[in-house]
Amino acid sequence: MDNCIFCKIVKGDIPSKKLYEDDQVVAFYDVAPAAPVHVLVIPKEHVLESARAITSEHAALIAHIYEVIAKLADELHLDGGYRVVTNAGPDAGQTVMHLHFHLLGGKLGPMA
Repeated sequence: MDNCIFCKIVKGDIPSKKLYEDDQVVAFYDVAPAAPVHVLVIPKEHVLESARAITSEHAALIAHIYEVIAKLADELHLDGGYRVVTNAGPDAGQTVMHLHFHLLGGKLGPMA
């Protein structure tokens, strides 16, 4: 997608502070953190706009994303716990229409 900011990050057109990258996903720090630790994990390929479109075809990709999230949480020493959030659509606060997961850690307040 030409106008997708996350696709531009994957291509290297926009710099990011990457934590992890493999052939399927990339993880980088959010530029506007909502928690002491705020990392985005995204598929490299723009296969879905949001979680609303996930089907059984995407099971392996979603499982891999959660494996990466668990690995990063361990590396970031989020031993007290962490939150994983994905927003599905504008009413949920999604601003980039490229499937992504927020890994939030550190001292978090209760969910609203």
